[in-house]
Amino acid sequence: MNLLFVVDPLEQLLPGHDTSVALMQAAARVGYIVWACTIDELRAVEGRACARVQRLSFKPIGQKPYYGVEEQAQRFLSEFSAIWMRKDPPVTPAYLWATQILDLANAGRSDGGYTPVLNNPRGLRDCNEKLYALHFPQLIPETIVGSRRDDILAFLDVHDQAVIKPLDGKGGEGIFLLSREDRNLNGIIEQSTHYGRRPVMVQRYLSESREGDKRIILLAGEPIGALLRVPREDDLRGNMAAGGRVARTALTERDRQICAVLGPRLVADGHYFVGIDVIGDYLTEINVTSPTGICEIDLLDGVVLEDTVMEWLARFVQAADRRR
Repeated sequence: MNLLFVVDPLEQLLPGHDTSVALMQAAARVGYIVWACTIDELRAVEGRACARVQRLSFKPIGQKPYYGVEEQAQRFLSEFSAIWMRKDPPVTPAYLWATQILDLANAGRSDGGYTPVLNNPRGLRDCNEKLYALHFPQLIPETIVGSRRDDILAFLDVHDQAVIKPLDGKGGEGIFLLSREDRNLNGIIEQSTHYGRRPVMVQRYLSESREGDKRIILLAGEPIGALLRVPREDDLRGNMAAGGRVARTALTERDRQICAVLGPRLVADGHYFVGIDVIGDYLTEINVTSPTGICEIDLLDGVVLEDTVMEWLARFVQAADRRR
């Protein structure tokens, strides 16, 4: 297979941490041809999507850079067996435009084939990683979304402490603990909402977060691995990007219930590779753009999840071809 990965600049990705690198390396190990590009290199010509792409090779672990560029070319997206859209948030206008070009991956082709895009571009546009969870009110803690200071303060009066989150952040960026006792409270709300001009998510603070925020990886709606992200003593956030440490964990019965509820909806929306965040008994986020955690789960559990993903992908592409 020829696989195209739409990612952030390759030199910014970290082997041994970034799931995108692990997936590309796994694809190369089984003999697939791996190509990569950024969203800036996507374009459309006469209604057909194409891109300037690089064919990659990968070096042994520890060598820098971790990849080599074997070829540069212009290719129609329909020439690839599958496309992985794994550009990191924020979901900017440029990101949204890229998903609309990816919608054209199969436009104008006459060979009867089909190139799936993972995750589905329409799903990426429709499913904000914070707001998507609102479709499952039975799974999430008490939550409001809005930009009015009075509404946020009223929510805080009921729940004593709350967490405020930007709707387009990643890696714990812009997340704060709200408390009436904090003299910075009004300032945090003003900055987070851009003085009432930008909506935010506010959720009841879950004290279980001190024990860790569980990241669960789902493939085609089924959980395949998990890790616990434990915050530092001096920080609210357990995100790895914010300095949280990782620990081994197991799925609880409640975790499996959450996955069972989410799984069918995720697949229906075209989200095949997903990372959900669970604190205690509650779902807090559904990460669909570029979920990470595979490398850490590999190390903690002695598995190679990226190989599992590639085995699934081969079956998925074959089934997509049969459907066409």
